Amino acid sequence: MTVPFITRRIVLATGNRRKLREMRAILAGHDLEVVAQSDLGIAPPVEDGDSFVANALLKARHASAIADLPALADDSGIEVDALGGRPGIHTARYAGPDADERANNGKLLTELAGVPPGMRSARYRCAMVFLREAGDPAPIVAETYWEGRIGLEPRGAGGFGYDPLFIVAGGSITAAEMSSDEKNRVSHRGRALAALAARMREAGW
Repeated sequence: MTVPFITRRIVLATGNRRKLREMRAILAGHDLEVVAQSDLGIAPPVEDGDSFVANALLKARHASAIADLPALADDSGIEVDALGGRPGIHTARYAGPDADERANNGKLLTELAGVPPGMRSARYRCAMVFLREAGDPAPIVAETYWEGRIGLEPRGAGGFGYDPLFIVAGGSITAAEMSSDEKNRVSHRGRALAALAARMREAGW
């Protein structure tokens, strides 16, 4: 008798709908039902970790404990060399706790005013974690980065966050000018999630 395959459900510790679409697209074909924590009525926790990994773990444990499901979370941000690595873990709140993407991008451009193109190197970093349960003592972790530089003005209508300013290394287009499929193949989040998914399969997921 053939035993039917049961798709496993996991909670994604984010309420960002664009990030949810991006991560669902990357996970397509992995036989996982990914539900956003916001769809379960779970409010995000305070992100007070001292690293991307610490914040990702904090978010995953919070979502898993409330949903009583395995959880996947990421924490990512942009580091600008001319700013000593800022905004880093404060990427989402760079212009203030309630800042939107326009405000964050505007602050970044203001702080880089007068910095020539050759000195505007930057990178996106991403830490991705998977927990089987809230108290999982051995979380699966993957970290990657994506090199580029900060442009002089926003370009492109795709992506989100700082994508309109992030010119991908080795080229002249911004992350916001890339197609979704292309970005998912090469971005920090796409490669971190691919690495995490491979490790999840090795662990029986």
